[in-house]
Amino acid sequence: MSESQEWLGRSVTLRERLDPGRARAMQATLGRAPSLEQGDALPPLWHWLYFWDTPRIDLLGADGHAEKGGFLPPIQLPYRMWAGGRLTFHRAPALGDFAEKTSTIAGIRETEGRSGPLTFVTVRHQIADGDGTCLEEEQDIVYRGALPASAQTSTHAPEDYAWRRAVSPGPVLLFRYSALTFNGHRIHYDQPYATGEEGYPGLVVHGPLLATLLVDLALEEGGGKPPARFAFRALKPVFDRHAFTLAGSPGAGSPGAGRSEPGEDDRLWVADHEGALAMEASFTPSV
Repeated sequence: MSESQEWLGRSVTLRERLDPGRARAMQATLGRAPSLEQGDALPPLWHWLYFWDTPRIDLLGADGHAEKGGFLPPIQLPYRMWAGGRLTFHRAPALGDFAEKTSTIAGIRETEGRSGPLTFVTVRHQIADGDGTCLEEEQDIVYRGALPASAQTSTHAPEDYAWRRAVSPGPVLLFRYSALTFNGHRIHYDQPYATGEEGYPGLVVHGPLLATLLVDLALEEGGGKPPARFAFRALKPVFDRHAFTLAGSPGAGSPGAGRSEPGEDDRLWVADHEGALAMEASFTPSV
């Protein structure tokens, strides 16, 4: 058994008040007038703004993340990204209330990809308030070595969309989301590091931010019902240098398809400026 396997089952719990001010700052970051108040429902995926990991600055690695070997296992591969996740929503916690997040290392898998060795770590999260579980989440983190240009393949995004929204990212948007999530990963705000050290052509748009924008699109276009389930998978990085596109198609039972009965999941995706598929997702509206 490798050393990292010893981390299986490790768990940590954080308790925090869901500050309405942080949610209002997220509204402003998305270009909306801040309006959320204490007692309002926390919008889906905005729990990522809370339960910060706050390592001392002298305990950070060169990439801005906490040094390996704390809660996450000491994977030897140098670079890591959020590869995707699956969420089940039972009910929305209320802003202003206290909630707990319990995180557990649920899986560690080593494999070989086009870019070389990869290690996937799955972290299971449960968020609960005084009335019980609010949501359950599985988060997939991928560790990799340097990504050679020959390994950067892409698939063209679907063109059968019913919903579509263009987004022009920039360093201020990425900085704000990094600040709101206390994400120190330098690929999102430090351009010399992102281009010179990790080899990207620009700043990387956060995967969780892309997922949040997809959920926002489904809520706006699909009838406003919050998700019962949501799953997403990152396929290709998106950068701040170009606009990208959010797109989707409603499931057969979606209010956006003109029906009220439960049916197929809504399909959602992100396309980069060249039309390549960057993220794919499924959204199951609540009944």
